[in-house]
Amino acid sequence: MNDSTIYTLERGTAPLLISIPHRGTRIPEALAADMTPEALRVDDCDWHLERLYAFAKGLGASVLLPEYARYVIDLNRPPDDANLYPGRDTTGLCPVDTFDKAPLYRPGRAPDRAQIDARRATYWQPYHDALTQELASLRAKHDRVLLWEAHSIRSVVPRFFDGRLPDFNFGTADGTTAVAGLADMLAEIVKQDGRYTAIANGRFKGGYITRRYGQPAEGVHSVQLELTQATYMEETLPFAYDEARASQVQPLLERLVSAALERVAAS
Repeated sequence: MNDSTIYTLERGTAPLLISIPHRGTRIPEALAADMTPEALRVDDCDWHLERLYAFAKGLGASVLLPEYARYVIDLNRPPDDANLYPGRDTTGLCPVDTFDKAPLYRPGRAPDRAQIDARRATYWQPYHDALTQELASLRAKHDRVLLWEAHSIRSVVPRFFDGRLPDFNFGTADGTTAVAGLADMLAEIVKQDGRYTAIANGRFKGGYITRRYGQPAEGVHSVQLELTQATYMEETLPFAYDEARASQVQPLLERLVSAALERVAAS
């Protein structure tokens, strides 16, 4: 295991890296002083995913986890803060509000350009350096590697989508970041299971990490799963892990990761 103050990387032997970029909850004291009480709750965390993906070790996966919250800096946004979904409302590289549009900063305390640049160097870059290096290490040992981007979100967030989100949202940037048909195959597995809803390349097509690192021609395939939190936890405070629900979805999740890995290996 490789630990730092920025991230934790547990290295595996399989051609599989699971990245969980929105799992961090820490906010530095200096930043917390500028933030609102809502910000300090880190409501928009991808709660408990390291627990839900506990099976990853048995698959031989490498697992990369950040320490700091997305409110500090969003690791799944481009370094230039370009909008990945033009025309849609999204949060930025250094968000200034929550998913419910509550302000993250006290009046006049939002980060300026110099502060954003400093956060990018301190928190964003080391995580991406670790991603790059681990993918290169795995690629040196295997012909093809799968980067699985693990995310979760509340099932109802009017700011980003209408109504209730499908339970499993697979994204490969419309098929460009992985072997052809991978997202559709995974969505079909969920539909055949019959207990959950699923879609491929719908509202969530994959964020910056999926799009940046998914290079099938170079042997790196990436897929993002945006999983509704209702499938495994309570979506309101205190955001408790629901063992009964999680135990139902976890075997399917493991099956999906394994199926994706097999499909990539056969490509």
